[in-house]
Amino acid sequence: MTGPSTRRHFLQGVGATALLGLVGNLRADERSSGSSNSKRKMTIDLVCGNLGVRADLPTSIELAQAHGFESVAPAVPGLAKLTDSQLQELREGLKTRGLVWGATGLQVDFRGDETVFRSGMKGLPEFAQALKRAGAERVGTWIKSGHDRLTYMANFRQHAARLREVAGVLGDHGLRLGLEYVGPKTSWSAVRFPFIHTMAEMRELIAEIDRGNVGLVLDSWHWYHAGETDADIRSLSARDVVACDLNDAPAQIPMDQQRDLVRELPGATGVIDLKSFLNALVAIGYDGPVRAEPFNATLRTMPADAAVATTARAMKRSFALIA
Repeated sequence: MTGPSTRRHFLQGVGATALLGLVGNLRADERSSGSSNSKRKMTIDLVCGNLGVRADLPTSIELAQAHGFESVAPAVPGLAKLTDSQLQELREGLKTRGLVWGATGLQVDFRGDETVFRSGMKGLPEFAQALKRAGAERVGTWIKSGHDRLTYMANFRQHAARLREVAGVLGDHGLRLGLEYVGPKTSWSAVRFPFIHTMAEMRELIAEIDRGNVGLVLDSWHWYHAGETDADIRSLSARDVVACDLNDAPAQIPMDQQRDLVRELPGATGVIDLKSFLNALVAIGYDGPVRAEPFNATLRTMPADAAVATTARAMKRSFALIA
């Protein structure tokens, strides 16, 4: 992991003029999912930052449509600048293109200093209001899998208290909050006090937070490293899952030696059983975004269009595994 506020890189803000210029050029294109299974409700989602691609929202939408994605991450700073009529025009344009909103990242640092947390909370209502006005509903964040100073229980209580507060503000605006555990042993064993790194532990934290709008961010990478199976996913309801990531693991590296920021595109190696993962999500009726987050060095050297095209092919091949 890189740090509390930089592990996930979501889209940067954009201005109203650029957004409206894009909407004016919208055209109807059919979705190309790579799977004809009609039971699937979840969307193939594009988050350019996950691929090392720097793109504003108009560019992200263009890339998503061009390569057959079905949803795209909302960029809050740019959306916040738009009038109600401009937002409505944007939303209608997304619909015309066969796109919906995916999930965005929580912009509150709740992992460390109390002063930093309180500062972030001051801006949360405005953040939440921008998403609500745009018609987006999903926000996600990740939980650091250890602490150098706080014991498990002290860390658990701090997370529960702070995230309960975060969830309250998001819930007041009709938003859901997803929490992601970090599974690799090299992450949770590298600190003095290991913390949540499995689905079962995360569900305990969610229960302690006790807010109806809090659920999981599931990642095939962390699911694999936690030693979990499709039965763990099938024990959930669709409402329990806010967002999903789809990744594969490098081949010929023992599981307990794999590192969080060295991954492969979905289906690249076959190390992770994506067929079981995806079919379990379909079985519970999950209806949210599924996005690649490979942290892959080769992908990050590609031009933007090539990186997105490569990712789209990997996602569609993986979705074709849905029975």
